[in-house]
Parts: sequence; structure tokens; C-alpha cells
Amino acid sequence: MNGMKIFVLTGAGVSAESGLGTFRDKDGVWTKYDLSEVATPEGFARNPALVRDFYNARRANLAGAAPNAAHVALARLEAGLAARGGELWLCTQNVDDLHEKAGSQRVIHMHGELAVTRCHHCQATRPDTQALTAEAVCAACGRDGGARPHVVWFGETPLFMDAIEDALADADLFVSIGTSGSVYPAAGFVSEARAMGIATCEINLEPSSNAYVFDEKVYGPASETVPAWVERVLDGL
Repeated sequence: MNGMKIFVLTGAGVSAESGLGTFRDKDGVWTKYDLSEVATPEGFARNPALVRDFYNARRANLAGAAPNAAHVALARLEAGLAARGGELWLCTQNVDDLHEKAGSQRVIHMHGELAVTRCHHCQATRPDTQALTAEAVCAACGRDGGARPHVVWFGETPLFMDAIEDALADADLFVSIGTSGSVYPAAGFVSEARAMGIATCEINLEPSSNAYVFDEKVYGPASETVPAWVERVLDGL
């Protein structure tokens, strides 16, 4: 079908094979850290140095990571749909930039971006991969002590929600890749899609918390399942 519009939601599982840790698996990030200390506005207010150290380590980890076959396949899907008059709307819960490194042209980061620094005082943002420091002075407001990662913390509202809801409503197919199915509002997208009569598909290493809601289910490593699925989609257009 020409002009097909696909909404893809990606989570930590799509980047796991690139060496970036997942969060909610048994050995995930949140089993090793107290999220209230390193991923909340209150934690930052109590101990900004601890929070900056945590995200500096994640920035260093990201610097050495490369896209895997799943990221590359999604970039190929974007190009293939566009060539056929269609559209891919790629929304990610991930704060890494591996989709962009793989060649995806339009990526919506609903949970922010690790390689962007935000000023806690004035909310100004700027691309930045260097270590976060208390001494950094914001070019927008001239104050120091406010450098934080441009990452949505627990208790904060995800970004671009209005645009996401509009794109989801306009989709012919909703696909969730590498997500736990337990983080809202993203975990609710599949139910919204089904309520609007949109076909749904889950691609994951193993069934997510809400796997039962999906029409189609594909399980296995993302670097294998996603390229195979993309080829099936493009061959069927």
C-alpha cells in the first residue's frame, strides 16, 4: 500500500546490542541505582554532583557506542517509505543518538537527549557531549550551577506529547520495538492505537508487560528481528 504511515516507538531494547544498558530488566540500570537520587528533580536539588556524575558516565558510555543493525534498518525504513509516498514517525524513549547516527532524519525524543545540556535555571538547551560541571555558565542567562542533562526525569512531563498524539492518530500501523511496556505514557500508545482501529505490532526480545494487547508479536534480538521485519514491510509495499 503506497502512502503507508507507520508510527514506531523504540525503547532501551533497540540499543542494548550497542552496549547501552536497559533499565527495567533484571540487570537493568534501575537495579543498580536509586532512581530517586539520580533521576528526579528532587535528587538533583539534594545532590547535583551525584546526578551529574551519573549522567557523565552515561555520556562517556554513549561516546563509545555505535548503531546496530536495528537502528540501520529503521533508517532504511524511513527512506523506503518516503520513496513510496509514505512516512515513518520515529518516536523514541531513548536518550541516546544512535537512531541519528544510523541515518534516521527525523527522530522525536520524548524523554530528551543525553547529548544536550539544559539550564535548570532558565531551561535553555544546547548540544553538549562534555562532562557536566557546576562551574559551567549558561550562555542564555549567565548563571552557573544549573547544568543538567536534557533528560526527562521521573515526575517530569515527556516532551512533544501533542505532536506524538497527532502522529499516532494519523498512523496506519503502530509498532513498539524494545520496550518494557511499563513506562507511561508510552506504554499506553498501543491501547490508544487499537481504540482508533490502527493495527499494532510488538518487536521485542521477550514479551513486554502489555504484549497481550498487540495484534502481531515478533520476539528475538533486535539486530535480527527488526531488519527482517523492515524487509517484509518494504517488500509488501
